[in-house]
Amino acid sequence: MPEGDSIFRAARGLHRALAGRTVSGFESVFPRLTNPLEDRALIGEVIERVEAHGKHLLMWFSGGRVLRTHMRMHGSWHIYRHGERWQRPRHEMRIVVETPEFIAVGFNVPVAELGPAATIAGGEPLRDLGPDPLRDDFDAERAVNRIAERSETEIADALLDQRAIAGIGNVYKSEALFAAAVNPFTIVRELTNEEIAAIVAVAVRFLRANVADSSRGMVTYSGLRRTTGRFDPGARLWVYGRGGKPCRRCGTPIQRARQGPYARSTYWCPACQRRTSDGTP
Repeated sequence: MPEGDSIFRAARGLHRALAGRTVSGFESVFPRLTNPLEDRALIGEVIERVEAHGKHLLMWFSGGRVLRTHMRMHGSWHIYRHGERWQRPRHEMRIVVETPEFIAVGFNVPVAELGPAATIAGGEPLRDLGPDPLRDDFDAERAVNRIAERSETEIADALLDQRAIAGIGNVYKSEALFAAAVNPFTIVRELTNEEIAAIVAVAVRFLRANVADSSRGMVTYSGLRRTTGRFDPGARLWVYGRGGKPCRRCGTPIQRARQGPYARSTYWCPACQRRTSDGTP
């Protein structure tokens, strides 16, 4: 599933290509987006902005409506010039937003809704989101408090709870907990607010480092995320995806396990990551 940094980069690329431009065509396989009485109303409207909120991508139109999409596991947005060959087959197309200059195509997007801005912003998916580390209004203290409220939850699962902190997925969950030296199966109540704050700070640092503006223009899908600071593609992450391989710090084999109600993959170093700050196992 794309994490907050991927959605942020996609929104930035779409914004650069589409903001301020007029919609000249709109197409979707979702009947609820193409009501024959309403769909053509988008044509002629100006795309005001495209932005990310957690794992949601929002496209704002001058007529007062917003298109919200969520990528889930396999969705993505691409940008093309007219006549340019698509990188994915047409049968994977779910949404097309066309302007005289560019075409934005949403492939395999499983969740989409188009409606009045107030309805979208006030709807449950966005209303209940926790603070987003990649937004200018990110409130770290509120994120810490929301995580602390999940006192009987394992910390790795608490970080995945989008109502506690938005945008973190399996990769950043595992990477942040490794960098903070916290075992992913630690119950939240066993951690102090200072320890939770340290985890949040690392997650924020990792996420923001991976959305640094590379001046690549309108690209929405590129690059491999890094948390180690190394440019070698084989050394870009500390623990995620490295089950059985030696820890980059101590050499202990990295462990992998399914965790939580959705059996999400978690990676950790049993030697480097303690349950609590005093080393209690």
